[in-house]
Amino acid sequence: MTDDRPVLLETRGTCLHITLNRPRALNALSHTMVGLLDAALARAEQDEAIDTVLLSGAGDRGLCAGGDIRALHDDARASGRASLEFWRDEYRLNARIAGFPKPYVALMDGIVMGGGVGVSAHAGVRVVTERSRVAMPETAIGFVPDVGGTRLLASAPGELGTHLALTGRSVGAADAVLCGLADYHVPARLLPALTEALGEPADQGTPVAGIVQRFATEPPAGELAAQRGWIDACYAADTVEEIVRRLRGSGVAAAETAADELLTKSPLALKVTLAAVRRAARLDSLEAVLDQEFRVSCRAFEHPDFVEGVRARIIDKDNAPQWKPGSLAEVDDQEVARFFAPLGPGEQELGLAPVSTDAPTGEGRAG
Repeated sequence: MTDDRPVLLETRGTCLHITLNRPRALNALSHTMVGLLDAALARAEQDEAIDTVLLSGAGDRGLCAGGDIRALHDDARASGRASLEFWRDEYRLNARIAGFPKPYVALMDGIVMGGGVGVSAHAGVRVVTERSRVAMPETAIGFVPDVGGTRLLASAPGELGTHLALTGRSVGAADAVLCGLADYHVPARLLPALTEALGEPADQGTPVAGIVQRFATEPPAGELAAQRGWIDACYAADTVEEIVRRLRGSGVAAAETAADELLTKSPLALKVTLAAVRRAARLDSLEAVLDQEFRVSCRAFEHPDFVEGVRARIIDKDNAPQWKPGSLAEVDDQEVARFFAPLGPGEQELGLAPVSTDAPTGEGRAG
């Protein structure tokens, strides 16, 4: 019989193997799954018999395609609040993973997007395969990168993270490693053997990274390293409008394509995303970034672009969203700033970091 539990737990030797088990939904995260993951990690942290945690996804299509977007959409249309509590628990889980005191290995095989990045890219050991496609595609649905993604992208070399944050493009194994989203490439055919090796008693005492390295190979060639010139020059601009202008004037066909892509995204989401990545670069901890992202997510959830973006891209699939406002020029700077303001009366901050580490008000560049 097929096991329909959304999260499967199996202990092999000293390794707790956690499997996201919604393959027909590309293992999209529900609130229940977030709770199960958090509880499993809490137990593993205290269990002296567990030395290592391994995360994978059921099926062969991907680790996790993110949160349950349809459920979030329906909640937003109904003016609900369940999504905010989902994000509150999800972001706390992201912080737990980043600070987990034992080796945590994430197999980022296949599609890894949004919330899938949150449960994997903060891991101590991150493995991609030739099938991996890693992305934070939120601007396409009128949303903003979250789950600590703005910190990850802000830390990428040069302006690669800004490029990926704004366009929402997915990257393969080599580019995921280049951008600091992954550590090792292991061919997909070797994942079962790697899983076995992590649980074998013979490997106790061997550093987990050393076990993974035995299976690691050079990934197929990526694209971003050769594009650093125009990406760094264009995305170093302080505004989205100037980024688009530089892309258009670069004389590079790939840059022109990127400009075309940007102009299909939510103008408001683009401007908030640029501000979020720049601010994240100056915050001193993942917890502070998650606090900022929670504020931004709460505001984005209230804005009509989110419901409209999900409708156009995922539900009706007409790919013709009617953004409000409809152009970059119409986006008010005060509206962008509102996304980062403290939550109002009756709203509870995430509160992972001390208040003293809150975001500065400037819009300076990421490093």
